[in-house]
Amino acid sequence: MIGYVTLGSNDLPRAFAFYDALLAEIGATRTWNSETFVAWGVKRGPAVAVTKPHNDQPATVGNGVMVALAMTSAADVDRLYAKAIALGAADEGPAGPRGSGFYAGYFRDLDGNKLCAFFMG
Repeated sequence: MIGYVTLGSNDLPRAFAFYDALLAEIGATRTWNSETFVAWGVKRGPAVAVTKPHNDQPATVGNGVMVALAMTSAADVDRLYAKAIALGAADEGPAGPRGSGFYAGYFRDLDGNKLCAFFMG
């Protein structure tokens, strides 16, 4: 249902490098690439994009906004969460069980955007 999610950044080269390394962990590659907008995806599924805001105002973090990345196993959640932290992301809740059949790790990217790697199984 969701085609893509766009996150704002005030430092595009830094954000692009972070997401290149992070999303490579799950096999995502750049599907759209310009100087001011990059989107990453896998095959024909949803994508994550980073850009400067169109209105030329500073990018800010949306309170309550989170991007959840679906993983195929708890081990994949652990791996992506660890990669994010190694790349300088801030911990928002380490990878682990979050109730019956839900396993997740939460972090904030270098611009403060909140993401979750999760597995349901």
